[in-house]
Amino acid sequence: MSFNFILLFSMTVFVASIIPGPSMLLALTHGMQHGVKRTIASALGNVTVTIIQASVSITGLGTILIASETTFQLVKWAGAAYLIYMGISMLFSSKSSLSPSELSYSNKRNSLKKMYLQAAFVTAGNPKAIVFFTAVFPQFIDPHTAYLSQSFMLISVCAFIAFSCFMIYAICGQKIVSLFSKATTGKHIKRVIGGTFLGAGIGLAVSNK
Repeated sequence: MSFNFILLFSMTVFVASIIPGPSMLLALTHGMQHGVKRTIASALGNVTVTIIQASVSITGLGTILIASETTFQLVKWAGAAYLIYMGISMLFSSKSSLSPSELSYSNKRNSLKKMYLQAAFVTAGNPKAIVFFTAVFPQFIDPHTAYLSQSFMLISVCAFIAFSCFMIYAICGQKIVSLFSKATTGKHIKRVIGGTFLGAGIGLAVSNK
């Protein structure tokens, strides 16, 4: 596999990953609430599921899952329900402020395990990621080169990009807290994020395959 192919693949995955979506919105939220360092746990949850989704796609199982309407819909609805739950939770929590002092308290209150699982659930709740990987991988696999080594390379690139994009949003989230530390501003930010999660969940639920 040539360097140009790897570069083109990386650019393709990066563009698809950096576009705002449920996972990136969660990264922004965790960056705001817990800080960049603790959000690494969330990024690892995102990466874990990304590796699983990419592996499923590259082994050919992704085609089977895409063809199974029932499985696809179950995963989609479960993901939608979780996004709606997170949106409602954020809206209710908007009564409290979002400031550096709250950030410090939130760090003590929330466990890294909980953050990891939240990111994993949000990422797993998007079955369209499997559709994307299933469509993209065949374009970059050279049938005349060792399949296993190519698969490992492509999945590793996906994992690195997923982690990088997640942390970029986390850094932006922490910057937002430092720039907008007023309590009223923090409440509005929480409402916007909660409403976005809620909208994303509803949109995922009603969307066609």
